[in-house]
Parts: sequence; structure tokens; C-alpha cells
Amino acid sequence: MNAAAMARPVPAQHPAAMPLGRSAVPAPRAAVTFLTVAEVASMMRVSKMTVYRLVHAGELAAVRVGRSFRVPERAVQDYLRDAYTDIA
Repeated sequence: MNAAAMARPVPAQHPAAMPLGRSAVPAPRAAVTFLTVAEVASMMRVSKMTVYRLVHAGELAAVRVGRSFRVPERAVQDYLRDAYTDIA
């Protein structure tokens, strides 16, 4: 057998298989923390029904997972920031 026939193919993850200028290490994703409806209600000091109403009205972003909702922590922060009222 010649050397070319004995050479193993280079896996796609191997740095030598990557085009020049590209890294073999994937870019890190921003971590997203999801909260349950109960956790959001506790944070906001409201009932779970109030959180469900906000989600169904489109005022609070949420992701449906099976039969339940998960709310990104950032969505809660944005909602509270936008809902803030200064009483003078």
C-alpha cells in the first residue's frame, strides 16, 4: 500500500480541515436564562395569572415549551424597565 491509501481522512472538526482564517472553536453563545411563570410572578410580586395575561397579551415575551411557558430573564427586565412610572 502506498502512503496516500493509508492516510486517514481529516475530520471536519480538525483545525487542518478548516478554511484559512476560520477557527475550529465555535463562537460562544450568549447565555439565556429562562424563568418559569411562577418564578416571574414571584420576582414581580404578582399572581401567576397576571403573568399569563401579560404573555397572552404580547406584553411579555415567552417561549412555549410543551404545555408550559418559559420567559427569558431579559424579557422580564425589559418589561419592568418599560413599565416603570415616575410619580412626582
